[in-house]
Amino acid sequence: MMMQEEMRVVSQKSIARNIFEIVLKGDITQEMKTPGQFVHIRIGNNSEFMLRRPISICSVDQTAHTLTCLYRAEGKGTTALSTLKTNDTVNILAPLGHGFPVDAAKNTALLIGGGIGVPPLYELSKQLNARGIKTIHVLGFQSKEDMFYLEQFSQLGETHVATVDGSFGTQGFVTDVIQALPKNYDTFYTCGPIVMIKAIESTLPETPGYVSLEERMGCGIGACYACVCKADNEEGYVKICTDGPVFEKGALNL
Repeated sequence: MMMQEEMRVVSQKSIARNIFEIVLKGDITQEMKTPGQFVHIRIGNNSEFMLRRPISICSVDQTAHTLTCLYRAEGKGTTALSTLKTNDTVNILAPLGHGFPVDAAKNTALLIGGGIGVPPLYELSKQLNARGIKTIHVLGFQSKEDMFYLEQFSQLGETHVATVDGSFGTQGFVTDVIQALPKNYDTFYTCGPIVMIKAIESTLPETPGYVSLEERMGCGIGACYACVCKADNEEGYVKICTDGPVFEKGALNL
């Protein structure tokens, strides 16, 4: 059920180049049960930032009533968000979108993230582990300076890294790592840019999987049609914010 709440900032810190981790506290966390969903954040109360910013849910602690989000400060809105301090408040609309089906994996799941597509896979991995599913993580970044949450993922399962410039792990892309791995997984889950998702679907043609798209959004509730993507359905398109952001492999015309 979608709700709106003024959440309190518990902490915020920089964890990589232009990447911030913000922890928020509020009762709305009790509705955040499916990994892969996102929150829509209103930054400030003036007209400078009229549109909310969609940010994926990285982790939820329902006992502590806290939500952790990781985001890249790259525009005026997210840069302003990065200046919030402990006990500041931020208006959150959540949870939004359809997330990853955790019950799709049978024994072992391959989780593949690229850049800022990595965060939603963390809550997914936690929930898969809680169900007794083994997780293998492949994380892709531009450079060592852009990496984050390696320790956290490593605590949940086997973790591999690819960097484009070769400054850490395998030089190249996540597909280079995947091709070198034994195919002992029954399902894959991925989040990242479309070019990466297309490459993964080509690399894993026989493996069932689920993809989560990174798209710029306007309203976040399906009214503005700013995040439309072509799809193989009767309408010929889907709205990433409400029909997704998670889709079954092959459902979209990428």
